[in-house]
Amino acid sequence: MLSIRLSRIGKKHQPFYRIIVLDKRKDPWGDYLENLGTYNPMVKPKAINLNIERIKYWLGVGAKPTPTIWNLLVDQKIVSGVKMKATTGHKGEAAAAAKAGEAPKA
Repeated sequence: MLSIRLSRIGKKHQPFYRIIVLDKRKDPWGDYLENLGTYNPMVKPKAINLNIERIKYWLGVGAKPTPTIWNLLVDQKIVSGVKMKATTGHKGEAAAAAKAGEAPKA
């Protein structure tokens, strides 16, 4: 399954991302099929450079964007729809949720 996702290329404390297409199971820092643009969240307003034609092509072929990419595309009005909740997947939150769900000891 193809995925449109971010690949971080910035320095420490200076994130800068490529927007790429690759197989969902592959490493985002390895080879990718195509570079669709860049995203710089550090400048105000956030700098987003996109190849709109190619993004629409890959979406038409069946590539699934990650929630963060989906939200960027909705903001740029490339796709219509509602924003998705982008999760960060912090391990501490999952452990706290599991601990809260445990039954109290007698």
